Amino acid sequence: MSKIACRLCPHHCKLDEGEIGFCRARINRFDVIEDLNYGVVTAIALDPIEKKPLRHFYPGSKILSVGSFGCNLRCSFCQNYEISMAGMETAHGRRMSPQGLVANALRLVGEGNIGLAYTYNEPLVGYEFVRDCASEAKKNGLKNVLVTNGCFCKEPLREILPDIDALNIDLKAFNQDFYKKISGDLETVRQTIRLASETTHIEVTTLIVPGENDSEAGIRALSQWLASVGSSIPLHLSRFFPRYEMTDRNATDISQVYHLAEIARESLDFVYAGNC
Repeated sequence: MSKIACRLCPHHCKLDEGEIGFCRARINRFDVIEDLNYGVVTAIALDPIEKKPLRHFYPGSKILSVGSFGCNLRCSFCQNYEISMAGMETAHGRRMSPQGLVANALRLVGEGNIGLAYTYNEPLVGYEFVRDCASEAKKNGLKNVLVTNGCFCKEPLREILPDIDALNIDLKAFNQDFYKKISGDLETVRQTIRLASETTHIEVTTLIVPGENDSEAGIRALSQWLASVGSSIPLHLSRFFPRYEMTDRNATDISQVYHLAEIARESLDFVYAGNC
């Protein structure tokens, strides 16, 4: 059998029968690329919508947030590495069907729940499960929120966006060399932000990592570009805490986060400091 290419993200992993891709969550089964983590829920919680973070989408509400395992990037500063860097052998979760997950979400409507948020790890490496859950949620009058690194190809995004009501997209830095270090691609993320902003509510998050992406020039360039897409797109500058392979770093100085937020406000209408 010949190798089959996964078309979901820019890695385009070419997989033999039974081989698992770079993201640890996609597999070639009988010449079809599938999500190995379909229905595997490793984390589930009813969160405030502001925790996604979304500040301009149903503020004050709650949303049932679910995660699985796997990610198509390799961030040494990952804040959720226990599940994003896990594979099938090390991930601990329970199986849930889209119908079962939506039933759980509906039971929580009385507690302020507005829908489902796909988050915690990189949800789109489990594309088929997110697609099926989002479709089922939409049929039942629930909202769908996608929290993603945005490093995915245009075609699958176009297919899923009609069922997504809001996104928070990570823009890790405005520097392709930075993205190379984490096995990503800046232009693909920019494309995702532009594409999603055409039809869907979006907010953008940048985790400020000391010595990596915390320069004034970098944040100024990032915010100026984002303003060229839409000056009213909210930007969240979030404080880093030592995690994963960066436990030798200090947490981001709170005053630096606030200072960079002021720089971003030169171009953007809504800038928020997070984890401060």
